[in-house]
Amino acid sequence: MRFIDLSQPVYHDSPNCPAHPPVKSEVIKDHPAHGWRVELMTLASHTGSHVDAPLHKIAGGASLDDIPLEHWAGPAYIADFRGIAPGTKITAEMLAAKLPPELAGQIVLLATGWGDKRAKTDEWLYQSPCLSEDGAAFLVAAGIRGVGIDHYSIGGMTDPTNPRVHTILLGAGVWVVEELRFPPEVFDLPQPVTYMGLPVNFRGHTGAFCRPVLVVG
Repeated sequence: MRFIDLSQPVYHDSPNCPAHPPVKSEVIKDHPAHGWRVELMTLASHTGSHVDAPLHKIAGGASLDDIPLEHWAGPAYIADFRGIAPGTKITAEMLAAKLPPELAGQIVLLATGWGDKRAKTDEWLYQSPCLSEDGAAFLVAAGIRGVGIDHYSIGGMTDPTNPRVHTILLGAGVWVVEELRFPPEVFDLPQPVTYMGLPVNFRGHTGAFCRPVLVVG
């Protein structure tokens, strides 16, 4: 058994959603004066590879600790959309062409190629492909348990001000994992693949950092 890492690193001033505070990491204790090294990090809980629980958009919705750990792992299908144009909305029709007809209980991972573009550029920050509203409704109707994408927002930069995509997904109890990165080898794997992305145990929180992996072998 081995793990294929799908995560994005977090570090001082790393790229993140421009609506969130900049990522800060500073050493507050160090060798030799203190005998150990410790960092203080200041960042939003939705930074780097992270999950969204329903409470992120749904008042009274489930928080991270309301969701069983088993729900964050399972069989997943990777929908390969690499090469699509900036700003493309991934529609229900596009999803149906990439995914099998039976998706109940499965996880869907959207690979747009934007994980490889991660940088503080206008393209990465504001021009990413994203899931459309009808695409989100399609996945909910299919009965999936979770959906991921290789960008900081599955609804694109417009979603923070028009949060319909998140509302459709999270309102149906479908969790979201964002800021993935897909190494080339994953596209040669037989599907479904086993996905796991367990969030940090933040009580009552709407989101948390996770280490998303594919388990193979």
